[in-house]
Amino acid sequence: MSHLAPLISDLALILICAGVMTLIFKKLKQPLVLGYIVAGFLCSPHFSFTPSVVDTANIQTWSDIGVIFLLFALGLEFSFKKLMKVGGSAVISACAIIFCMILIGMFVGWIFDWSRMDCIYLGGMLAMSSTTIIYKAFDDLGLRQQRFAGLVLSILILEDILAIVLMVMLSTMAVSQNFEGSEMIYSLSKLVFFLILWFVVGIYLIPQILKKSRKLMSDETLLIFSLALCFGMVVFAAQVGFSPAFGAFIMGSVLSETIESEHIEKLVSPVKDLFGAIFFVSVGMMVDPNMIVEYRFPIIAIVVAIVVGQTIFGTLGVLLSGQPLKIAMQCGFSLTQIGEFAFIIASLGVSLHVTSDFLYPIVVAVSVITTFLTPYMIRLAVPAYNMIDHHIPERWLRLISKYASGTQTVNHENNWKKLLMAITRIVLIYSVLSIAIIVICLHFIIPLCIAMLGDLGGRILGTFVTILALAPFLRAMIMKKNRSIEFKALWADSRFNHAPLISTFILRVVIGIGFVMFVIESQFTTSTALLLGIAILLVAGMIASRFLKRQSIFMERTFVQNLRFKEMHQEYLGEKEPEYAGRLLARDLHLSDFVIPAESSVAGKTLQELNWRKRFGVHVAAIIRGRRRVNIPDGNSRIFPNDKLQVIGTDDQLAVFSDKVSKVANTYDDSDFEKHEMQLKQFVLGKSAKLVGTTIGQSTIRTQYHCLVVGVEFHADGMLHSPDVNRKFEAGDVVWVVGEELNLERLFAAQQKE
Repeated sequence: MSHLAPLISDLALILICAGVMTLIFKKLKQPLVLGYIVAGFLCSPHFSFTPSVVDTANIQTWSDIGVIFLLFALGLEFSFKKLMKVGGSAVISACAIIFCMILIGMFVGWIFDWSRMDCIYLGGMLAMSSTTIIYKAFDDLGLRQQRFAGLVLSILILEDILAIVLMVMLSTMAVSQNFEGSEMIYSLSKLVFFLILWFVVGIYLIPQILKKSRKLMSDETLLIFSLALCFGMVVFAAQVGFSPAFGAFIMGSVLSETIESEHIEKLVSPVKDLFGAIFFVSVGMMVDPNMIVEYRFPIIAIVVAIVVGQTIFGTLGVLLSGQPLKIAMQCGFSLTQIGEFAFIIASLGVSLHVTSDFLYPIVVAVSVITTFLTPYMIRLAVPAYNMIDHHIPERWLRLISKYASGTQTVNHENNWKKLLMAITRIVLIYSVLSIAIIVICLHFIIPLCIAMLGDLGGRILGTFVTILALAPFLRAMIMKKNRSIEFKALWADSRFNHAPLISTFILRVVIGIGFVMFVIESQFTTSTALLLGIAILLVAGMIASRFLKRQSIFMERTFVQNLRFKEMHQEYLGEKEPEYAGRLLARDLHLSDFVIPAESSVAGKTLQELNWRKRFGVHVAAIIRGRRRVNIPDGNSRIFPNDKLQVIGTDDQLAVFSDKVSKVANTYDDSDFEKHEMQLKQFVLGKSAKLVGTTIGQSTIRTQYHCLVVGVEFHADGMLHSPDVNRKFEAGDVVWVVGEELNLERLFAAQQKE
C-alpha cells in the first residue's frame, strides 16, 4: 500500500467538508463563508465525531496563500480612479465609522481587562464591515439599485483600502511595540512613499509589457504572468517591512488599471476560490466550543457593540456627510456585521504572536451571529426611520434637512487652490521617484561601477549615471505647471501674485539642487560652496535641455495614456458612459444605450430612412458594432441587428424611442413554424418543363419560388454535380432543390404544366 503524505489527506478532508457545507449553505441561502467556517470546525480536533486534520502547520501555510489570493482579487476589483470618484459623503462616512468603531472595540476589550494589543486588534476587527455579506444581502433583498445601496458600496470600497492601511499600522505596532507618534508618522510616511512608487512605476511599466506581449498571452501565460507579478510584489513588500497581503493588494490594484484586468480576474477566480476556501476553513478550525462557552459574555457584548455601534455611528457618520436621515439610517443598519477583514486582521495578530488565543474564536463566533442578523437589520431600517420620523421634534427634522441640502452643494476650486494642489502632487510624485532612483544607484549601480573601474573612476561614473537618471524627473518637477492656465491667469490677475508664483518655481529649484547635492556629497568630500555651484550648474543645464524636456513629456504622456487606456477602451466599446454624458444632465438630457433586437423592424434601414431626429427628437451619438465604433454616424449609416446605439434625448423622448426600437417585425406566426421547415427534394425535368433550355441564372427558381438549386444529376452520366449557373437544363436532368414545402410544391406544379 502506497504512503500518502499527511498534507494530501488533510487537503482531501478539508475540501470534502467544504464541498458538503457549501451545498448545504447554498440550499439554505446563507453566505458560503459561514459554510467554510462550519467545515473547518467539523475537521478540527475540537469535533470528535469526524476525522481531524493532522498537519496543521502546512494548512496554515496554505491559508496564508489564501489571504494573498483574496487580497489580490480584491485589488483587481479596486481602482484608484474609482476611489477618487466615490465622493465626499463616502469619505466622511467611512472615516467617522472606522474611528468610532475602533474606539468602541478598544473600550469593550478594556471592560473585560484584556491586554492592550488585544484591545487594539479587536477595535480593528470591529471597524470593517463585510463586503461579501452586504453584497449578497442587497442582491437577495433586491436593493442593489437603491440610492443608499450605492453609498454603502462606496463606503465599503473605502473601508477596504483603509483596512490595508490599518493592517500596516497594526503590523508596525506589533513588531516595534512602540506607540509613539514619531513611529506612526514614520510608518505612514513609508507607506505613502511605497504606495506612490509602486503605483507610478507599475502603471508606467506593466501596461507597456502587456501591450508588447499581447499576441503571446494565452490564458495560461496571462495567468502565470499575473501570479508571478503578484507573488513578486508579495516578496518585495515583505522585504521592505509590509505584510505579504499588502503587496498582493497593491499588485492587484495596479493590474486593475489595465484592459486585461477583467480577463485576469476571471482566470484568477478559481485559484482564489480554492485557496480562499482553505483560509476560511482554517479559520473554522480555530473555533473551540469550550472557549466560546467560557467567553460567552464577551461575545454577547461584542455583538451588541457592533449592532448598536454601527447603527448609531454609521447613521451619524452618513448624516455628517450631508445625507438625509432615511438614507443615513439605511446605511447604518446595513453595516452591522464583521467579515473577511476581521479574520485577516485576527490571523495577522496570531502570526505575529501579539494577540491572545481566545480572541480568534471569539471573533469567528461574533461574525457568524452578526452575519445571520444582517438581513433583518437591513429590513428594520425603514420601520425604525418611520418611528423616529414620527417622534423626533419637527425643528430637528428641519435642521437635518437643511444641513443635508447645504453640504451637498459643490464649491468651485479657485485658481490658487488648483495650482498649489497640482504643484504639491507633482513635487511629491517626482520626489518619490527621485529617492527611489538614488537608493537603487547607491546600493547597486555605484558599487558595480566601483567594482569595474576602481574607486575614483567608479564613483565618477556612478555619480554621472545617477544624476543622468534623475535629470528628467527633476526637470519635470521644476518646470511643470509654470505655463498652465491657472499660472497665467493668476499672473495676469494681479501683480501681487507675481512674487508667490515665482516663489513656487524657486522652491522647486531648491529641491532639485538639494537632490543633486546629496548625490555628489554621498560620493565625494568637497567644500559646500563648490558643491552648491556644481549643483546649480547641473540643474540649470537640466532646465535648459530640450532633450530632457522631450523625455519628461514622453514619460508623463505614456503614464497618462496607460492610466486612461482602460477607461477609454471601455468608452469605445460602450461599456462605460463617456465623460460628456454627465454634463448633459444639466440640460435634462441623457445618454442611453439601446441594443437593436435581431428581429427589430428598424434593422437594415439607414438613419436617413428612419428619420429619428424629426420623429422623436433624439440624436444618435454613436453606433457600436462588436469591437467597432462609429462616432457621429451620418444619414447613410445603416442599422444592423445587435448594434448598440448611444442615443441622446430627454426622458420622454427616449421612452417613446425605446418602444419603437423594441418592436419586432413579425413576418410570420411562430405557431405556424412547421410550414417554414426547409426540405431537400428532387424532380425530373420532362421535355415540356419550363426549365428546359434555360440556365439557373435565367430561371425564376430563387426569385419567384424562393427555392435553391443545390445539385443536378445529368441525364447523360447519372452523376450528381454542383450547379453550374451557365449550363442549360436538359430534359431528363434530375434537379435537387432546397426550400419550404409550399414553395417546393408550387415549383413542381409549375414544371409539370405544358
